[in-house]
Amino acid sequence: MITHANVLAFVEWAVKYFGTRPSDRVSGHPPLHFDLSTFDIFATFAAGAELHLVPGNLSVNPRALAAMIRDRELTQWFSVPSVLTYLAKFDVIAQDDFPALERLMWCGEVLPTPVLVHWMRRLPHVRFTNLYGPTEATIASSYYTVPNCPEDETAAIPIGTPCTGEDLLVLDQELKPAPPGEIGDLYISGVGLSPGYWRDAEKTEAAFITRPEVPGGRIYRTGDLARCAEDGLVHFLGRADSQIKSRGYRIELGEIEAAVNAQPGVRECAVVGVDIGGFEGSPICCAFSVADGVDLQPLALRTAVSELLPAYMLPTRWRELDALPKNVNGKIDRKELKSSFIREMAVRGQPVVGT
Repeated sequence: MITHANVLAFVEWAVKYFGTRPSDRVSGHPPLHFDLSTFDIFATFAAGAELHLVPGNLSVNPRALAAMIRDRELTQWFSVPSVLTYLAKFDVIAQDDFPALERLMWCGEVLPTPVLVHWMRRLPHVRFTNLYGPTEATIASSYYTVPNCPEDETAAIPIGTPCTGEDLLVLDQELKPAPPGEIGDLYISGVGLSPGYWRDAEKTEAAFITRPEVPGGRIYRTGDLARCAEDGLVHFLGRADSQIKSRGYRIELGEIEAAVNAQPGVRECAVVGVDIGGFEGSPICCAFSVADGVDLQPLALRTAVSELLPAYMLPTRWRELDALPKNVNGKIDRKELKSSFIREMAVRGQPVVGT
């Protein structure tokens, strides 16, 4: 459940921070059932600006999508990273393109740093901001505006600092603050927290924890891992459930994705673990897509990634796809990818837990 007050708190912060004004021309790309759409709609109307709804069929036509940004003279674009990756993959962004565009934001999943570099080099006049937050905390709870084009394409972009009225808490297993630089579980407190799940008190109680010492008296368990750097910036390190055990090692799948995404020619990738039972643990599987005109075979990609990762972190299964599957919100559908690898392994006669 998301209240009017939840949305209003974020809208008031966003309009002030981004400087939205009546002359702005704002994209409305997320589907209306996706909470990101409330930002486009209500922040735009709050500022008296123009909202330009993006037709659904443009999401599968990168040139038409780029043409809309250009022809409508949009000043703001906001979408999930897979859309930005898609546009970069088909190389539809010319140097100094979209002259009216002032700011570009993304939220909902990790944007591969090489894709961000592609955009920032093509559009040096645009301000780029990473927004982070689960639906349970209303649109976004933190932000990070990238100051310069990243030099290290293997380094992930921080999720930054909390929006006004919210806080990001990196806590240990005892719900005490993790020391700077240490990995902990990420919790959120403040004005964006949902009252809970509709008619599901048990699920609400499990996810929203009473903490009298924080604003609002509640914190939300995101299920994400994070660390707080010495400079106060928070870094997202992946889902807690994306840590797997393989060949006796505990592995964070997000680190593997960062290494794969850093390879030239890779436009999109996802890494999943499949539980087959037994001593070996979960085999690591990687699906990836490449830019047009690039010939990048799985063996060559594996060899390149092996220079960045220890042997125990290398995926044992690689699959090149024209495009990675997406869910209804436009995010990479990791559940479907995992199921496809499970089906493949079952066909080959390898036992898989749960099949």
